[in-house]
Amino acid sequence: MTKEEVLQHVQGVIDAPSAYAGLKDVAKEYLAAVGKADEKEKAQKLIAALEECVCSIDDVLPFFASDKAKELFGADQAAAMLKKGQEVKAAGGNTCFCPACTNGKFVLDHKNLLLNA
Repeated sequence: MTKEEVLQHVQGVIDAPSAYAGLKDVAKEYLAAVGKADEKEKAQKLIAALEECVCSIDDVLPFFASDKAKELFGADQAAAMLKKGQEVKAAGGNTCFCPACTNGKFVLDHKNLLLNA
């Protein structure tokens, strides 16, 4: 694993439609700091934000089954997301399958490459 691969996943968080604006901003700040004096500080901030934002599959399944999900996504899409989440869990996955969470989990799994820059 290389730092460049991890940086691609940081960009993946930024590009993910499911990431909220605040998380995208923290990720952008980190990328802008790469190679600069405040890189480690920005990496720590990004990691803290990802630890707060990356959802477990057990956290999102009840949401996908909720009336709020049906309201936001429509009943069919909410049902499809619930089914996908159940499949992920049945296959042993422990993280939400959305692009923000999957990219964020990858970054968290390799955070040492960002902190030891």
